[in-house]
Amino acid sequence: MSLNLEVLSHAADQARGLAIDAVHASQSGHLGLPLGCAEMGAVLYGYVLKHNPDKPRWIGRDYFVLSAGHGSMFLYAWLNISGYDVPMSEIKRFRQLHSKTPGHPEFFETPGVECTTGPLGQGVANSVGVAMAAKMAAARFNTPEHKIFDQHIFCLAGDGCLQEGVSAEASAFAGHFGLDNLILIYDSNAVTLDAMAKATQSEDTGMRYRAYGFDVQEIQGDYMQAFLDALKVAKERDNGKPQMIIAHTLIGKGIPEVAGTAKAHGESGAKYADAARKGLGLPEEHYFVSDEVRDYFAEHKKQLLADYDKWEKSYDEWRKTNAGQAQLLDDAIEKKVPNDLFGRIPVFPNDAKLATRKAGSEVLQPLAQAMPFLISGSADLHGSTLNYIKDGGDFTRDQLTGRNIHYGIREHGMCAIMNGVGYHGVFRASGATFLVFADYCRAAIRLAALSKLPNIYIFTHDSIAVGEDGPTHEPVETVASLRVMKQLDVIRPADPEETAGAFVAAAERIDGPTLLALTRQTVPMLNEIDVKLRREGVLRGGYVAKKETAKLDLILLSCGSELQHALAAAKELGEGTRVVSMPCFERFERQPESYRAEVLPNECRRRVAIEAGVPEIWSQYVGLDGKIIGLHRFGLSAPGNEVMKEFGIDAQHMIDAARSLG
Repeated sequence: MSLNLEVLSHAADQARGLAIDAVHASQSGHLGLPLGCAEMGAVLYGYVLKHNPDKPRWIGRDYFVLSAGHGSMFLYAWLNISGYDVPMSEIKRFRQLHSKTPGHPEFFETPGVECTTGPLGQGVANSVGVAMAAKMAAARFNTPEHKIFDQHIFCLAGDGCLQEGVSAEASAFAGHFGLDNLILIYDSNAVTLDAMAKATQSEDTGMRYRAYGFDVQEIQGDYMQAFLDALKVAKERDNGKPQMIIAHTLIGKGIPEVAGTAKAHGESGAKYADAARKGLGLPEEHYFVSDEVRDYFAEHKKQLLADYDKWEKSYDEWRKTNAGQAQLLDDAIEKKVPNDLFGRIPVFPNDAKLATRKAGSEVLQPLAQAMPFLISGSADLHGSTLNYIKDGGDFTRDQLTGRNIHYGIREHGMCAIMNGVGYHGVFRASGATFLVFADYCRAAIRLAALSKLPNIYIFTHDSIAVGEDGPTHEPVETVASLRVMKQLDVIRPADPEETAGAFVAAAERIDGPTLLALTRQTVPMLNEIDVKLRREGVLRGGYVAKKETAKLDLILLSCGSELQHALAAAKELGEGTRVVSMPCFERFERQPESYRAEVLPNECRRRVAIEAGVPEIWSQYVGLDGKIIGLHRFGLSAPGNEVMKEFGIDAQHMIDAARSLG
């Protein structure tokens, strides 16, 4: 099929019309990008992208990520015109309840949406993660005869995306590691929401990206042909550099009353809908796409499907000659996890004295052997977080099969790139930093939870026992604040055997992310609890660690390094005392009500909990009649054991609290 720029120009104007109609009808949305970038959408979806509208998750496709997710009608319009299962009835339900066209693109909600891109800049970092995963997949699976993975990742970003720091972190990473399958398209329209962009930026963005290691092209004016030419250059360059195309667009193009101004960013232009549609040459019929445009894209789709058939034939041949690799790929895509992970993890010696971060390092090795597509990264802290996969090699531009990712001091970028790996769908991403720095990457963790990505966060130095580094490095409120994040499992294991359970729980969970909060300081082996119970109890989130030997009178609750204090206190508080380990509130809440009532019987209201963190979140288990020993201020700089003693995080304070109960 031959390229017809005239028809694509008409398609661009009709895509503008769809955006105007949808935003006008919903009285909500953002018109600026869909109107200003319409020609780019026509070129991408009408000629350049390798994709299959009938199989949106085809593993060999190019990826298009709309980082500037507020411009979602841009994406929905082109998905509709291209033949995805985004019918006009859904365009008409833009931003309405349970539609396929929500306000920002949502992963799994809409066919053809690759990432959940709401907060600006996240999509840039997601694209870097997808590009890295695509490189890794090609290195793992391609053969000289068959290129199963041969993809480009296109990302459309605006000024807001590039002002956000996460995009800078991820872009620097992409340049350093030579992700030349990434093409970043910068919608440079000189406008932000509040004002013209010059009010807040004066940098030379092209120079900045050249400094990162990108090739940069710049286009402006009547740019459909220029954009097509720039894309051709970007795709054909083979110099180990990611590509950037700076497109100087006119925001709100097609609505003269607001075009080129800050008012064009949102829905302000919708009130000029009738005049704008007339100016674009559109008929009175709303949600109009001409037969000419429909026919062009139908013919283009035939070509896309023919190209897919050629790929599928090559893929089938590859599978026949590489059966073992094919099975590995199937397992990776299906996120299969071996069912005997506990059996692969040796039992720790009874006299072991390990920090749970060190225990985690030992647990990680057999898991990594059993899960060949588990990758591990750290924000320049492998020596402290201890999550390096031995014999896994480092990922570099020359060693794309390496399983250890050096993210540099880029916590936010790391977690957002991990999301991109998850969206790609072949590899399981894990990453590490100190727990207190979860605040740097919370936005990306939240999006992983929202998108149900099976990321694993190995966050260490989990309490005031960090000690000498002081309050800036001592998480006090961090664990509680993460526990309230929906769809995120937070596991704080008490000893090496619970740590084994925590890692297995994280590996087995494929419908959302898991965060492991691990200690810097050594913890004792809790040998009074059966090994099997410690390991498997973590999978249930909470369990009876010590059962009472007389009528139940008191329940002590704890988790992490403080569980030892609850066990010690129980010895002084009588035979009617039960100790409950609660390493993961979220997993416990998913258990049947009967199990939860068995662990925490309603008839026993005398309860005491202890954790080296803010106490309020424990009230759901302790109730009004119990007491919670926790922290009511930030930490201190001193040896960790002294800080714990200063704040009363010990068995004696549990004993005193229990004896004070009525």
